[in-house]
Amino acid sequence: MEQASLTASRVDPDTVCVRVAGAWRLRRGLPAADTVARALDERVRRLVFDARDLAGWDSSLVTVLAQVLDGCRGRLEVERTGLPAGVQRLLELVEAVPEKQGARGAVPRPVFLVRVGTAAIVATEQAREFLAFLGEATRSLARFLGRRARYRRVDLVLEVQEAGARALPIATLISFLVGLIMAFVGAVSLQQFGAGIYVANMVAVAMAREMGAMMTAIIMAGRTGSAYAAQLGTMNVSQEIDALTTMGIPPIDFLVLPRMLALSLMMPLLAIYSDFIGILGGVVVGTTMLDLSVTQYWEQTKGAITLTDFATGVGKSVVFGVLVAIAGCMEGMRAGRSASAVGDAATRAAVRAIVYIIVADGIFAVVFHVLGI
Repeated sequence: MEQASLTASRVDPDTVCVRVAGAWRLRRGLPAADTVARALDERVRRLVFDARDLAGWDSSLVTVLAQVLDGCRGRLEVERTGLPAGVQRLLELVEAVPEKQGARGAVPRPVFLVRVGTAAIVATEQAREFLAFLGEATRSLARFLGRRARYRRVDLVLEVQEAGARALPIATLISFLVGLIMAFVGAVSLQQFGAGIYVANMVAVAMAREMGAMMTAIIMAGRTGSAYAAQLGTMNVSQEIDALTTMGIPPIDFLVLPRMLALSLMMPLLAIYSDFIGILGGVVVGTTMLDLSVTQYWEQTKGAITLTDFATGVGKSVVFGVLVAIAGCMEGMRAGRSASAVGDAATRAAVRAIVYIIVADGIFAVVFHVLGI
């Protein structure tokens, strides 16, 4: 069927004929109504229609003709006899009820309760999606433990390298600076009471219990979690995930499982490494600003932290690693099929992972307080 067309031509000095031809269908696109407006000038007094070549029509034809007539209202004499009878009746219905003045103005902002309800619905849907994806990941982990998961060991090794060794430079820099800043801020306050040596206690306990695991997790959320989302989002755009499903290979096993295992295995090691690097940053402040010897600082540190402190931080880091991997993979798997959708997925993955980390850390704080840990 021919594509819909709309043309306007002069048939005499004061008359313009609008010809509609082809098959007018919404799914095939609409010609521009301003084609007629460009053919009208001050000498035109009459507008007629020619629909002899019209092959078929739906509401798209009425929509465009209504726009044409709206631009001619009060200026020209319009002769509609050349249009199909059904189109003429629909145009009469359109003009029977005039548009309310100001109807096309700004849409009123929803009331407070509507906004709260919409936000609650969105939050509920997001929670449902997270729990569904977490359930699928848990089932995949169960298949892995039962040696039934379908994945490549080389992918797991590569992901371990990417999430472990290659993350050391940024983890070293951030952890050292965090320990340095905490020691400096603590030293400024504790020096007023002659208790500068207790900077070692503060830095050691804070790094072992909280900052080492949390800062490492936030670093990995921005570095690795967003990378997971971008990788899987790109695979979604190129339909590689659909191809895996067609071949009978579960995408959760093949794509998500290696990334989740790699990050959950590497996060505890990175957290322990960050603890020591942060303590080293405190040593720099203690030896330069507080005139402590390295031996004094180290002995004070050993007396301040316990195995429970280290175990607390390491346990948190495992959970944080799983959350970062799930956030990144989930956003990548559900990304749209466009280039911009991949970038949006990477951004959402980083934000979601950081939110999950903070919420989980708050829950851990309450639970450890109740347990007296």
